[in-house]
Amino acid sequence: MQIDFYHLTVTPLERALPQIAEKVVSTGGRLLIVSDDEAQRGAIDRLLWSYSPESFLPHACAGGEDDAAQPVLIGAEAEPADAAGNIALIDGRWRDEALTFDRAFHFFDAERIAEARAAWKALDRPEVERRYWKQDDRGKWEQAA
Repeated sequence: MQIDFYHLTVTPLERALPQIAEKVVSTGGRLLIVSDDEAQRGAIDRLLWSYSPESFLPHACAGGEDDAAQPVLIGAEAEPADAAGNIALIDGRWRDEALTFDRAFHFFDAERIAEARAAWKALDRPEVERRYWKQDDRGKWEQAA
């Protein structure tokens, strides 16, 4: 299981998340996007329809009749109704349920850095491959650990 920690310092979630979602979907994967914040889920739903005029990223909010058919599903719980192998935790809160996925993307900002550090330490296990991504001053992602 691979966990990618993304420390958002220059590029906001609204720019980083669609890039990850596109990569997952382009390889035939499925992604579950999770947030406790209903307003954030709504904003991400709207964003994925309009973030780029050159692309289309099919998705839905969890709880619909077609959840199982969605390549990207947005929900409050870490339950992959779309049989996703990938999960993006976008509200800065780590959830151990993410360990049941093949790959997790954990996004956090300066307000949640202490929690992210605690999760990083707790996930120091042989079955978990952790990667820590930070941004340089220009917003380019660099693997720091």
